[in-house]
Amino acid sequence: MKKILMAAGLSTMMMGTTAMAQNIGASIARFDDNGLTIMRNGMTDHIATLDGVELQMEDAQDDVARQLDQINNFIASGVDAIIVNAVDTNATEAMSNAAAAAGVPLVYVNRQPINMDTLPEGQAFVASNEIESGTLQAFQICRNLRAEGKSGGATGYLMNGQLSNQAAVQRSKDVYDVIGMDMCNFMTLIDEQTANWSRDEAQDLMTNWLSSGEEFDFVIANNDEMAIGAIQAMKANGISMDDVQVGGVDATPDALVAMTAGDMDVTVFQDLAGQGAGSIDTALALAAGEEVDKTVFIPFILVTPENAAEFQ
Repeated sequence: MKKILMAAGLSTMMMGTTAMAQNIGASIARFDDNGLTIMRNGMTDHIATLDGVELQMEDAQDDVARQLDQINNFIASGVDAIIVNAVDTNATEAMSNAAAAAGVPLVYVNRQPINMDTLPEGQAFVASNEIESGTLQAFQICRNLRAEGKSGGATGYLMNGQLSNQAAVQRSKDVYDVIGMDMCNFMTLIDEQTANWSRDEAQDLMTNWLSSGEEFDFVIANNDEMAIGAIQAMKANGISMDDVQVGGVDATPDALVAMTAGDMDVTVFQDLAGQGAGSIDTALALAAGEEVDKTVFIPFILVTPENAAEFQ
């Protein structure tokens, strides 16, 4: 099967063969999410480089029923392809079935659908391999703790994203897998709870944890927004960030600022803009009848204070 060629190659082919406008409908889980905003910008920036391609983007507002309605509305309006950033990755079968029944290509982006192994023809998934994200994050925290001489025992907290989201489940599993390694089994979790990807919820959760007065050495969060919320709570309670290892995922601009300030120790670059552009290219290829791989992975990259400037 042909692999999807990101950006230049496939886009050039599509511009050369598209005789009439191509219309793509995109349903995004929520617009008020910093990481997904980067992905959306990647989509719109890429569309701006293409001739004869139009994008209609809708905010699902974290509502599964609303998202399914949006997909059905796209189908009824006659779009050439649909892109979905799923609200709930456990609820994607109905979306796949609706698009397949209508013969409309569908591309899932960023969040892996639960029916990944049984996606119908004309459907694909563009994202990054979440096994890499949590593993890179947790292993670097482990290395940092060992370098600080804490290999005799270190305790900390884990902040989960939305538990209906495959990325959150996998990233937390990655943390447990790393802690289970001989090199890192000195790390012990005091507690883990969800903060739903939210900076504000993470700040409240961290404040509650701090009220116990229990000492800890690290905080691992499934994304940067929650890591930043944890940092804000710790600083508000007079905790020196030199004493706590903090890790997130996404390498958002705010996270890189926090890292430069010495507050965040680890993040993992997820090329969200690349995922957005890749989803457009994949949707256009499917609409043109091209064969594509069911899964298109864009690599994660570990970010630490030593290489943070490369991502700013």
